[in-house]
Amino acid sequence: MSNRVRISQDKADLVQNLVISPDNPQGVFSTYADLMAFAAALGKRYNFSVTLGAIAKEPSPISIEVFNSRGYESLFKLLGITSTHNLNIISSYEENQEEARIKIFEEYANGGLDRLQQQLKGAVDYSERILLILTQEKECLSNGENKNFDLRKFIK
Repeated sequence: MSNRVRISQDKADLVQNLVISPDNPQGVFSTYADLMAFAAALGKRYNFSVTLGAIAKEPSPISIEVFNSRGYESLFKLLGITSTHNLNIISSYEENQEEARIKIFEEYANGGLDRLQQQLKGAVDYSERILLILTQEKECLSNGENKNFDLRKFIK
């Protein structure tokens, strides 16, 4: 296994439609890494992780360095710790621990993408629907549910 985050083939079209590009100016996220981090946080929020099936060739797997440069290293570690209840998973000296963190991240991201795919079905404007999801989360926060969880930071 390499130190790259893979995307499930059945989510490839959704991922490409959600990221801003010259061919897709109406995308919601600036980078694939931002979208995958949002999806992983969403998957964790609902405790929904899904094993990857066939791996997409496009978009190609994303280097872990891209995530680290965007400040998502903590997310990988937090997902690892909360999923395994083992602090050794954050060890930077053992390559197999990084692979385990990436696998956990991929599965939560895949679960989050699955949830997004369901919630965005039939939507014309993805940004409007995602804003609605975030607004609902904010209302849950203001009602005292899980005060430390805020998905809004992932939106451009």
